[in-house]
Amino acid sequence: MSFILDKEQVKPGLIIFRRGDVGHDNYYCRIRIQNEDRYKTISLRTADRQTARDRAMDEDADIRFRVKHDVPVFNRPFSQVAEEYVQAQQRRANAGEVSQARARNVKSKVEGPLNAYVGTTQVHLITQDRWAEYPLWRRENGTGRRNSIISDSTIRIEMSIFAAIMNYAIGKRYVPAHHRFEGMPKLKSNRRDEFTLEEYRKLHTKGRKWMKEATTPQGIWYRQICYNFILIMCNTGMRPPEAKNLRWRDITTAKDKDGREILVIYVRGKGKERKLIAPTSVNTYLDRVRELSKATKPDDPVFTIINGKPAKWLYRDTVEELLKYTELRDGPSGIPRTTYCFRHTYATLRLSAGVDVYILAQQMGTSVKMIEQHYGHVNTIKHADRVLMGIGGWDAMHTEMNAEIDALEAKAKAVQSVKAKQTDKPRRPKR
Repeated sequence: MSFILDKEQVKPGLIIFRRGDVGHDNYYCRIRIQNEDRYKTISLRTADRQTARDRAMDEDADIRFRVKHDVPVFNRPFSQVAEEYVQAQQRRANAGEVSQARARNVKSKVEGPLNAYVGTTQVHLITQDRWAEYPLWRRENGTGRRNSIISDSTIRIEMSIFAAIMNYAIGKRYVPAHHRFEGMPKLKSNRRDEFTLEEYRKLHTKGRKWMKEATTPQGIWYRQICYNFILIMCNTGMRPPEAKNLRWRDITTAKDKDGREILVIYVRGKGKERKLIAPTSVNTYLDRVRELSKATKPDDPVFTIINGKPAKWLYRDTVEELLKYTELRDGPSGIPRTTYCFRHTYATLRLSAGVDVYILAQQMGTSVKMIEQHYGHVNTIKHADRVLMGIGGWDAMHTEMNAEIDALEAKAKAVQSVKAKQTDKPRRPKR
């Protein structure tokens, strides 16, 4: 049986027909979209030919109006458009334009929270307000890794993907240009707390005791590798993904301009590559790791699990165990510390030592703006003498003000006491 029956051209670019694959005789129309090699098929919901012609003309007029005024012709749920975007990102990853990790991240965000939020919503009905309400919805309906609070950085990443999908829809003319999201809602920055110098020393000292308390061969191995891993991270400022990608061939030595030996480490992560330098003490920690490892060939990963396979989670559970042991698991803000805190510790200690912000940004593979945004508090503390300049007499002034306030309060109490006595004194009867 033919799919199209009783076909009739009502006008150029517009036909009506019946379908041979359905159980009714109602007509459909197919309309050619102006200036595009595309067609839209619409059910006319009538079996009468003349009525079908009239309704087809109405639908054609509606389509022409939509095209003229940049109104979407085709209705698509967000999930469908998002899937197209995911496939486009995967093609870019296969061509080397973006990383495979980026494509996987986009796919996971789409299939997870974004589709849960607006997956069934028609894309042309998603407004700026709906986008702006996403952070609140996300916090109310989800948790982060290991049931932690959803971080603002996670929400920002998801919203950037959300906005990119809408831009994709605009480019495909699924929605008009005014559906583009503007700005980014301001979110409170939940900065992961670094370790202070005192806390770092405590971690260092108690960590040695913690290693000695291990009772099994496996426990001894993991505690030793974790301890040295922390020292390496706190003294290089590497990102955890860069540490996972690190190979033995990426580590070399060199001499600085004064002839001192330094360590040069070639790191890769976030789709970028760079060289960072470290003191030779880091080489000592790396030598310990090499002695413990079963994978020491040039192309082998530096950080492995006990059997020599790559450490996928970078000793997350063991790190958490040590932080709890040293009572340093939660920072002052109440946010549980993670392996990223070692990078923050490196930045804080380097700034406190007077390292130039521009040089530190190059070393850490980030921007000066990012350094200033996240570590501006360090400069305030470091330059406390300048901030408090001219307030040397603060203590004396404060004491003097307190004395004046005490005198005024004493005087007020004396006046109130006199008034009270006068009120309580019996009056003489009138003669």
